[in-house]
Amino acid sequence: MSNVRSAPGALSQERSQSQSPRSPPAAAAAGMPFLSISVTDPVKMGTGVQAYISYRVITKTNLPEFEGQEKIVIRRYSDFEWLHDRLAEKYKGVFIPPLPEKNAVEKFRFSKEFIELRRQALDLFVNRIASHPELKQSGDFRIFLQADEEKMDRERSYETGIFKKPSDFLQMFKDVQSKVSDVVLGKEKPVEESTPEYEKLKNYIFELENHLAETQKQAFRLVKRHRELGQSLADFGKAIKLLGACDGGSLEKVFSEVGSKSEMLSVKLQREADNLLFNFEEPLKDYVRAVQSIKATMVDRANAFRQHHDLFQQKDYKEINLDKLKFVTPDKISELEAEVRELQADSEEATKRFEHIAAVMNEELARFQEQKTADIGLAFHEFAKGQAKLAKDIADAWRGVLPKLEACSTS
Repeated sequence: MSNVRSAPGALSQERSQSQSPRSPPAAAAAGMPFLSISVTDPVKMGTGVQAYISYRVITKTNLPEFEGQEKIVIRRYSDFEWLHDRLAEKYKGVFIPPLPEKNAVEKFRFSKEFIELRRQALDLFVNRIASHPELKQSGDFRIFLQADEEKMDRERSYETGIFKKPSDFLQMFKDVQSKVSDVVLGKEKPVEESTPEYEKLKNYIFELENHLAETQKQAFRLVKRHRELGQSLADFGKAIKLLGACDGGSLEKVFSEVGSKSEMLSVKLQREADNLLFNFEEPLKDYVRAVQSIKATMVDRANAFRQHHDLFQQKDYKEINLDKLKFVTPDKISELEAEVRELQADSEEATKRFEHIAAVMNEELARFQEQKTADIGLAFHEFAKGQAKLAKDIADAWRGVLPKLEACSTS
């Protein structure tokens, strides 16, 4: 195994801390409850196609539901994925914090940059859960933070379906096939919620995703341009030093200084490119993922609405049939009445489920917008500050060699 840790950006640490409850020292001193989580020390395990990255997840807390004040466990990406899927299944309507993408181009999968970006995103994922009023109370979250590796493997294997019966998959296939056939034959048309408030929400989410994705794409181009310019300045610095050495005389010293300034600025541009990647482009990318998480919640809401609508229609249909059959087949009345009562109960339950999801989403949207404003505002502030400092460094460097270049040109 090999340690592949890379130093995170200062802002990435600040973003993780801003998403988590009160930090341990401050909270402990104030006698307040605290929960602090960090994802650290990525280590490559295994070789070849079986290789993966493991992380240390360190939890510090004084909450009574946890086992002790500090716990350190080893987790891999699939463990984080398990937690995400469990929360998504149990907390309908809640915007589950997004995970970084699972797949990566093979040649980049174990690069220091990729690993650090993923570590940063996983750290943000668990701290967002820890700061959420409902998700932080999840038993699955405590299992993730405290269970030993053997127990975690069992939990993950069970939930990913190793113990599902083949007949379950056959039934799932038949259900999907039946639904597709109904739509194709015109027997079933999707029913969608169409209130003005929900239409406004959908338009906002789709527009936000498009604008965030475009901004993130341009931020990535900025990172690329900084790296390209940095490399060009390094190459230019070497070339002009050789040119000065070739000519000799007064030019050699001046050109050597110009070359050194170019190489120094090359380093600064590369550093600023890293800063842009971790603390500007990656936060924007993270919010693109967050919007996709919201869209997944909207799918849950749409499914709940359809179930509510379908059961209500079935109940009405049964009640109409019941009224008709009262005068034709009175012997079946009790059976039909039981079916109507059952459908009535199912319909009411479906309505409650849909209304719960809709109400939770309204609360989640307000929380999301508040956090987005803070996070994106911070990212743009750091972007502008970094660009201003870089511009000053570049201006100061070239201004410093101007008198010597002027002296050469007039001698």
